Amino acid sequence: MARPSRPPGFDMTYRPAETVFGPPFVVRIPSFVYLVCALAAVLVVMMAERSQPGSYLYVNIIERSAQGFISARTVAALLVIGALAAILQSGMRGVRIRGDGVEYRDMITIGIPRVRRVKWAQIDCIVLNLPHAIAFDMWDGSRAYLPVVSDRARLSATLEEVAAARAIPVRGGAGLDEIPDPGRFAEEE
Repeated sequence: MARPSRPPGFDMTYRPAETVFGPPFVVRIPSFVYLVCALAAVLVVMMAERSQPGSYLYVNIIERSAQGFISARTVAALLVIGALAAILQSGMRGVRIRGDGVEYRDMITIGIPRVRRVKWAQIDCIVLNLPHAIAFDMWDGSRAYLPVVSDRARLSATLEEVAAARAIPVRGGAGLDEIPDPGRFAEEE
């Protein structure tokens, strides 16, 4: 059974302006800690290169790395590259509201991203009253959970506006009863 449409029945023509909601800072903290450790390793290698021959740093870092498979400089450079990649990877999480639906990105495990696109027509109900998540009940009976974002209140408000304009039921929202300002929804060309 189709959802009730708002008169005159053109609720599927509303397209929200594209909005991006990034991950919270707490999710990004481990990658920044990794960067600080990598920069500390670079600093230690630089101090060892400038220290006097026979000192503890020179013997354990410079002389031992000359006998090893990979030099200390290479290890420090690889650590910095890995830390920068971790920062980029942690910043790729989030939710993007598009004119035709919602796109969300999350990490399944280290290095394996998950990207999912959901069209507005696939959403049966938007669930906002969960303690730590926002979810979509889909037409096929499944439930899709959105990743945690930095501004959950704004994401909830945006989803409520779109739901009101497209006649999608919302559980746990503020209860918008009328169609939002038409200027909020831009036509996508």
